[in-house]
Amino acid sequence: MAGSVRQPIDLQALEKYIEKHVPEIKIPIGIKQFGFGQSNPTYQLLAANGQKYVMRKKPPGKLVSKTAHQVEREYRVIHALEKTDVPVPKAYCLCEDEEVIGTPFYIMEFLDGRIIEDPGMPGVSAKERRAMWHDAIRTLAKLHRVNISEAGLTSFGKSAGFYDRQIKTFGTISEAQASTVDIETKEPVGQIPHIEEILRFFRDRKFQPKDRAALVHGDYKIDNLVFHKTEPRVIGILDWEMSTIGHPLSDIINILSPYSVQHEKKFESLPQFQEDHLPGLPSQSDLISWYRETAGWDPEPDLPWGMAFGFFRNTCIYQGIAARWAVRQASSAKAEVHAKARWPMGDLCWKFVGLAKERKGAEVKAKL
Repeated sequence: MAGSVRQPIDLQALEKYIEKHVPEIKIPIGIKQFGFGQSNPTYQLLAANGQKYVMRKKPPGKLVSKTAHQVEREYRVIHALEKTDVPVPKAYCLCEDEEVIGTPFYIMEFLDGRIIEDPGMPGVSAKERRAMWHDAIRTLAKLHRVNISEAGLTSFGKSAGFYDRQIKTFGTISEAQASTVDIETKEPVGQIPHIEEILRFFRDRKFQPKDRAALVHGDYKIDNLVFHKTEPRVIGILDWEMSTIGHPLSDIINILSPYSVQHEKKFESLPQFQEDHLPGLPSQSDLISWYRETAGWDPEPDLPWGMAFGFFRNTCIYQGIAARWAVRQASSAKAEVHAKARWPMGDLCWKFVGLAKERKGAEVKAKL
C-alpha cells in the first residue's frame, strides 16, 4: 500500500524529465511511497489523467554495497522479458542521470492486482490458495526456461560458476556490512556467527550441486509477485535488482524458505506452514513436483546444500538491512525489525550446513 513519502524527491525535476522523455505519462503528477522495498525506494506516481505508474530509484547517500541497489539491471531484465511468456510490468524509461532527482531511477507500469505479503495467503479459499501457489511455481519454471540468447541477455551474467561467484560476493559484502557502525550507538553491525566455517563448507566442491545456468530472479517469493485481482494467476514479477544468469536452485530455495523454517521456534510467525495447518497449502513435495513438470529437471537432491546457502544469503541480506539502518539509509518502515532477524537466520544457516554434510555422508556410504 502506498502512503506518505518518507524520502522526498524533487517533483518538479521529475515532471520535467517525464514531460521530455515519457510524454505518455501526463503531468502534473501526484506521488506516494510504498511501504515495501527494503533496498530501493519505491514510489507510486499518479498522472494527471488518473493513470498509475511505479518508480524505483537508488537510495541517497554513500551506498554500503556497490553490488546492491542496481535499478539499471532491474530495468534491463524487465524490458527484455516483455517479449517472453514471463509476466512482467511494462518498463517505460531508465534515467541514469543523477542530476535529475539525485540517483538513477526507472518507471514501469503499475499492475492493478494483489500483492500478498503472507505466503500462507490468508483470506483466500483452500482451492484458490493451492492454485495460486501452483501458478507461482509454474511461473518460476517458465522464467528458468527463458532462452537467454533470444531475450538478448547473454551479457547479463556468466554462464558457469554461479555459486562460486555468489560465495565470493556475499562473503565480501558481509565483511563490509559487519564493519558498518551505527551513527547513534557507535556499535558495529557485527560478523555472522561461524562465518569462516560456513564459507569453507560452501567452497568445498564435493558438497556443491552440479553447475547449471538459467535466468534467475534472485529474490523470488510470494510477496514479489502480483496476482490477478480475481483469478489465481501471476500477472507480474517485481523486484529484479538481484537477477542474473545463475543456478536455478537459488530461486527454488528462496520460494521454499517458508517451508524450511516451519519447525523453528525463532520463526513462529509462520505457523500456517506447520503440516496440515492450513487447507489448500501445498506441501514442499507438491512444489518440487510442479516445478519438475514445467522446468524439466529435478532439484530435490540438491535441496539441503541449497537451503544452507539460501539461509547464508538471507543472513547477508538482513545484515545489509541492519547496515543500512545503522546509517539510516533503510527505505522500509519495517527495516529495524528485519535487521534484528539476521542472527536467527544465521543460526538456521549453520544448522543446514550440518544437515547438508550429513546427507552427503549418507550418499557416499550408500555407494560403498
